[in-house]
Amino acid sequence: MVTAEQLHEDFANRVRAAKEMRLAEARDRAELFEEAERRVARLTRTQSAFGMQIDSLADVVSFGVAPAQLVYTWSLSGLGMIGVVVTFAYVACGAIRLARFNVLSTDTSGRPKKPSKYILGLPIPGAAGVLVSLVAANHAVDGELAGRRVLIAIIVLSLAFFMISTIKFRSFKDLRLSWRTAGLVLFAVATGVIMAVKLHVAFALGWMLTSYVAIGLFETLIGLSRKLQRASGESEPEPNEDQLKPEA
Repeated sequence: MVTAEQLHEDFANRVRAAKEMRLAEARDRAELFEEAERRVARLTRTQSAFGMQIDSLADVVSFGVAPAQLVYTWSLSGLGMIGVVVTFAYVACGAIRLARFNVLSTDTSGRPKKPSKYILGLPIPGAAGVLVSLVAANHAVDGELAGRRVLIAIIVLSLAFFMISTIKFRSFKDLRLSWRTAGLVLFAVATGVIMAVKLHVAFALGWMLTSYVAIGLFETLIGLSRKLQRASGESEPEPNEDQLKPEA
């Protein structure tokens, strides 16, 4: 027999799910308008230092505060003060990442530089996309992900770390990729399409964004290994004349 309390709880869950989906849709629209605004500014050559600062302030709200509030309301609120700290860490790291991006993207006169093919640290729209995809995937599996609060907290903290890290991620301004990176991109796209068809679009979005992070880590590790190889090659002592003389 269904009680009034069960009906009220079911109604509250449906209202909360609807709010979460609206917040997720609003973040997607924000990312769409953000990319359109940047491309229009580059095409019309109307970029300015003031516009860059205002744009970053908007990004802090759209891709920092909004996704953090979404994830906290959805799952991390069950961790109490720990959830608050994790959420704040994400927003703070996102703001630091945007501030660093502004500093590195301007010259000494304050004018924007030409975009590079690499970005230092995970872009905050990508981090926000991972969080939103988690919430959307949660509804696709009937709310099973929301209870895994520790795992969600680890993911949020990992995204915060990647944003302020010195790991280089591709901006895809230059489409010339190495064969390894091109293979990873093709693999991510192909498996993402399969996930969208077989499972849910939210899983495909999360997989694609996670693959983007993985490609950045992969290329960073490859670069570090090459630097270590060059450093070890330079540090090897050259043989002296006595060592080159044949033994009698």
